[in-house]
Amino acid sequence: MPSYLQVENISKSYGPKVLFEKISFNINEGDKIALIAPNGTGKTSLLSILAGKDSSDRGGEIKFLRNIVIAFLEQETRLDPDKTILQQVASGIAPGAVPRDAWDLETEIKQILTSLGLSDFDCKCSALSGGEAKRVAIASTLASNADFVILDEPTNHLDLDAIEFLEDYLSKSRRTLFMVTHDRYFLDRVCNTILELDGGKLYTYKGNYQYYLEKRQERLAVASALNEKYRNIYRRELEWMRSTPCARTGKARYRENAFYDLQEKAAPIRETKQLAINLGSARLGRKIVNCRGVSFSYGEKPIVCDFTYNFAQGEKIGIVGSNGIGKSTFLNLLTGALQPDRGEIDRGETVRFGYYRQEGMHFKESQTVLEAVQEIAETVRDATGTQISVTTFLQQFLFPVEMFNTHISRLSGGEKRRLYLLTVLMQRPNVLILDEPANDLDIVTLNVLENYLKDYDGSVIMVSHDRFFLDKIVDHLFVFTGEGHIKDFVGTYSEYREFMLEKRRSEARAARAAEKEARAAAQPAQPRAEAPAKRKLSWKEQREKEQIEAQLPEMEARKAALEAEMSSGQLDIATLTAKSREIEQLIADIEAKELRWLELSE
Repeated sequence: MPSYLQVENISKSYGPKVLFEKISFNINEGDKIALIAPNGTGKTSLLSILAGKDSSDRGGEIKFLRNIVIAFLEQETRLDPDKTILQQVASGIAPGAVPRDAWDLETEIKQILTSLGLSDFDCKCSALSGGEAKRVAIASTLASNADFVILDEPTNHLDLDAIEFLEDYLSKSRRTLFMVTHDRYFLDRVCNTILELDGGKLYTYKGNYQYYLEKRQERLAVASALNEKYRNIYRRELEWMRSTPCARTGKARYRENAFYDLQEKAAPIRETKQLAINLGSARLGRKIVNCRGVSFSYGEKPIVCDFTYNFAQGEKIGIVGSNGIGKSTFLNLLTGALQPDRGEIDRGETVRFGYYRQEGMHFKESQTVLEAVQEIAETVRDATGTQISVTTFLQQFLFPVEMFNTHISRLSGGEKRRLYLLTVLMQRPNVLILDEPANDLDIVTLNVLENYLKDYDGSVIMVSHDRFFLDKIVDHLFVFTGEGHIKDFVGTYSEYREFMLEKRRSEARAARAAEKEARAAAQPAQPRAEAPAKRKLSWKEQREKEQIEAQLPEMEARKAALEAEMSSGQLDIATLTAKSREIEQLIADIEAKELRWLELSE
């Protein structure tokens, strides 16, 4: 396959902070690549350089294959407020990416917009929410038919249905992709290569996210072993270097040069610092939040309708539903930021909310990182009750001493979100309310946050569109289905998704059966004739019937075994997906066999 992009020795710095230096890599046609790195290390900068929106600091070269068309989905959505959705998507398509006539192009745009949950094509962009604007930008990127697509956090601010559509679309697409995403299911199912930017160096892993985790661990173990080997050799060489004066002419010059090379290799491996969350929560009594008959509407639009539930200590609830359906409003009702139209919300006296809002904290951009934290407290208590200074706490959250006096205006989006998370947790809440906590946080931070929440002894109520995050944390889901209705589903999001798919399959089978009955009933009654003698089956048909009778029990047994495996909770997501596809095909095969057996029996 031809090389679409060659990157050689590009670098980027902001003042004294070096993001990456002299990195090189190659992208071939059909590659689907994800870039993984901690926040603030240059992911968005690298994407902007590739898209031609920024440039390398000190030379380097970026060479695209001649005449290929590039599309760039930026993290910040910019739309023309005066254009309709349809006009906006059409206007963003480069002429070189349109080998279709106007009718086909408009039809394709409408299909993509509908799949993304946008059906009012004449709606002005000025009237769109943030999530809707992001979907318009994605539709423009997909409709462009570009050869090479660059995506910066494509799943941010999308609801679950939109994420799953985009995931399915891109996984089947033959386009070449280069993306930054923190959505690990999305990454695992779409990408076939991962680039990791670590310590200014770039590492390549030819596989999905699970493969990357395994091979990264191996790389770190090998690096540690090699470092120890070099250090042992270095100690011996150091003794030799010190044994005689450097000026002695008998000392081999090549050995001196080799010693200095070895000295560099034997330097201690740069420690990969990890975010550390070691905080306890305040004491929490038996009563948390009790809701009785709660209803709330915006004008004629019902958001919550007759909701009754007593939240329990230690439970972890995920809230899912389409964008704009009222999930954030529900959180504001629980915390008292909004009052219900009807019903009661009774909060326990010991409840101390920690509310991580989707829009984030409104920091004063002129403040330094340290000033913003000290405005809340000078010390915090860790899980053991020991008081630690906020400077120590900042370092645990990967804000080194040299960043303490950095103005907040100079932080990346992910660094601001991490600082905001710090300010929420340092107040030791016993009920955490999290509204889209996964947005803009890097994968390493998400892993640490997940482990903290799993062991958290308070209650967690969170809205999230990150399926991996939901599966790892929550005990059950509140599913917003529309018109103010909230259903309680016990289980993970993946289990809920499988439940809904099976329900839709059952409904489809019932609809087909009803349609068949309706057609039969609509046929005019025929005069009753004497029933013809039943035709005897041919040898071939009799043999087919016997084979079906033997096969059906085996197929049913396989179906039962698959159902048991899928409900065991022991399968990884890739295996679960494969088993889901297998059982779906198996059900269809069983139905076909049963229908054929009936035909032969009659």
